[in-house]
Amino acid sequence: MAEDAEKNAPVAQKRPKAPKPQVVGAKVSVGKPKPKAAPKAAAGAAKTAGAAQKAATGAGAKVKYRVNAAKAVSAQDREADKQSMGQVHKSLAFLGIVTLAYLAYLIFSGQMDVFLSSLSQVDSSWILRGALCYLVYYVIGVSAYVLSVITDPNSPVGVRDLMSVEAAGIFFMNLTPNGMGAAPAQIYRLTRSGLSVGGAGALHSTRFIMYEAGEGIFAAIMLIFRLDYFLNSFGDFIIIGILLFAFKILECVVLFAICAYPKFFSSIGNWVLRFANKHGWVKDYDHWYQVVNNQIMEFSDGFKSAAKNKGDLIGVLVLTLLQLGCLYALPWFVLNAFGKEADLITCLASGSMLELLTSAIPLPGGTGGAEGGFALLFGGMFGAQASAGFVLWRAIEYFLPTLCAAPLLGLRSTSGESINHRFKRYGVRLRRLFSRRGGGKGSDGIKITFK
Repeated sequence: MAEDAEKNAPVAQKRPKAPKPQVVGAKVSVGKPKPKAAPKAAAGAAKTAGAAQKAATGAGAKVKYRVNAAKAVSAQDREADKQSMGQVHKSLAFLGIVTLAYLAYLIFSGQMDVFLSSLSQVDSSWILRGALCYLVYYVIGVSAYVLSVITDPNSPVGVRDLMSVEAAGIFFMNLTPNGMGAAPAQIYRLTRSGLSVGGAGALHSTRFIMYEAGEGIFAAIMLIFRLDYFLNSFGDFIIIGILLFAFKILECVVLFAICAYPKFFSSIGNWVLRFANKHGWVKDYDHWYQVVNNQIMEFSDGFKSAAKNKGDLIGVLVLTLLQLGCLYALPWFVLNAFGKEADLITCLASGSMLELLTSAIPLPGGTGGAEGGFALLFGGMFGAQASAGFVLWRAIEYFLPTLCAAPLLGLRSTSGESINHRFKRYGVRLRRLFSRRGGGKGSDGIKITFK
């Protein structure tokens, strides 16, 4: 039975390989077409093309495709991606200035000797473990996207497409103010893979909501376990952290409310837009009009469609919580690299609060919030080695991931087979493999060997 299932599976599931996007404008080119052809000649050419395509797909010959990418990727998406890259160039210059300012501070404050001596005492194996932990963060992020599309047998998105999407989220989130360039860059790469604009927006909006909800839930869990620690260590200052946590929860509530009542929020948005335009506060009225009247509905429809598969949605949320745990645990690895005793739960709670502080600053990489938050939440744990600890934490949490994400932005899947079909095909192979192992010996003692 397993062998028959596998024989039938590829025929029903495999699609001919083609470069992405393969869903729009694919044509088989057979020679050069004449400028003017009679109806009979055109019919003959069509039959010849059909025969050529059948022969190509059946005999393994190469089929030439002409893909109209302009139809799959809208001009608006391409323009948004270019704008995000323009913001990256400005952010790199800004971060270069910040780095020089930090070096100048270390030199003129007389802390450079302490900084260098602290770095010389670092156990590099713990830094490597921290970098691997961030790699797990990335892999879990890609897995969350895979789980979102694996139930759709017609989805053109491949694993390498999703690797590019997750890398774009990391790269543009780190290098654009408040991470504003991440969403258009990710949607652009989803449409480039063959998804429609609406489908790409739906997939991205679902992932975005789950990530925001995960941040709020994780912060709530950590506050429950370590509220006494925060109160005893920081006193009334923890109120700022609690306010940030409350703002995150409010943000999640608003996102879910928009998904539930899109028309109500569109009417409010139109009123605010008209009021702002009347006073000359809106620079690009057409863009914001489209956001209010079109993108809110697409955002809501996409999440409602995903919410029908509650099991997958819960699975994505669980993966998001694990992913955030990897991110928040990075200071724990750095503390161990300096030989400091650290409690993992306390580091997770402080790391969660640190990310809330960092994301609240509207500068590339949360510059300012990252430095101040680290000094406040982890300064006492590192002591005199706080400056060196911040540099190493920032290296494995920010700079290294950004550099490693850049080469992954251009990844594209080319197999043409959906993740759903591939998953089923691998399942058939596994069942066949286990059935062979289980039937290695018959009841009559005859040994069966497979070559």
